[in-house]
Amino acid sequence: MQIGVIADTHSKMRPEALDALQGSDVILHAGDVGRDEVLDALEAIAPVVAIRGNIDKTGRAAALPDVRELEFLGHPFYMLHDVKTLDFDPEGRYRVVIAGHSHKPRNEWLGGVLYFNPGGAGPRRFTLPISVGRLTVAEGGVAGEIIELPV
Repeated sequence: MQIGVIADTHSKMRPEALDALQGSDVILHAGDVGRDEVLDALEAIAPVVAIRGNIDKTGRAAALPDVRELEFLGHPFYMLHDVKTLDFDPEGRYRVVIAGHSHKPRNEWLGGVLYFNPGGAGPRRFTLPISVGRLTVAEGGVAGEIIELPV
């Protein structure tokens, strides 16, 4: 199973991000969506599961939940916008924790938990890359990949 992961679009839906997410079975948006057109563009590729970020005050994004608990092929996922607000230890409870907010890509295993941040796909922040992510999920495990966009 291929899961596309995107965050921090801030109303900017880059064609390069859409290209990188092609072939996804589902797309996860880890918040700071912005305008409804972002969700519309992603939904044209695959079903979208999204959460609200700190800028999501209007439109469809304002009605999104703050967190999501998901499961893919038996692997439990927890998605929130800012990993710094994670107020419990996910070890033994979740296999993957997905976050956005920092615009800093992260693909790091700590113990039995993959902490995954696809980075920011919208306006550039400081000198950070513009990126999205891909998670490959099989019954036997989960592997993450950060995809830096050529912008």
